[in-house]
Amino acid sequence: MAKAVFCTVKTAKLAGDIVDQLKLAGFSNTDISVLLPDKQGTRDFAVKNETKAPEGAAVGATTGALLGGGLGWLAGIGALAIPGLGPLIAAGPIMAALSGAAVGGAVGGLTGALIGMGIPEYEAKRYEEKVKGGSALLSVHSEDDDEAERAKEILTACGAEDITTTSEPSVARRGR
Repeated sequence: MAKAVFCTVKTAKLAGDIVDQLKLAGFSNTDISVLLPDKQGTRDFAVKNETKAPEGAAVGATTGALLGGGLGWLAGIGALAIPGLGPLIAAGPIMAALSGAAVGGAVGGLTGALIGMGIPEYEAKRYEEKVKGGSALLSVHSEDDDEAERAKEILTACGAEDITTTSEPSVARRGR
């Protein structure tokens, strides 16, 4: 059964370092999601048409020199504005979740998207608070328990916090 491992990291640099380690361990760029506060604002990004998400939920963007490194390797990077959370940069499957119906749902915003990805509501709210406080949210999607355990080991070794594993609903597995 597919699993997702979620964690928070204190900085975008640390998120990039973790993505580099996951890449070296053989994880795919389409199985890693990162969500971080856009402290620079979307004015620092160049618009790229093929990364545009559904109207009103996301603005297409590239990472440019601001992110670079491991974060630049991720798939589907874009800028988002979520009411109550502010401007964010997202990459990977979480980008689709935030661009979809979860943003306008009953719980709404990041919490609603995370619940839709299989995270219990109390943890989803905790993750949203961490992102509001400036931390990045990172997730690794895996095919089985062994791969999820390998991801957890990398996250722990790199200094990630709030690490949790959840069974992943099939809708969160883009194209699988």
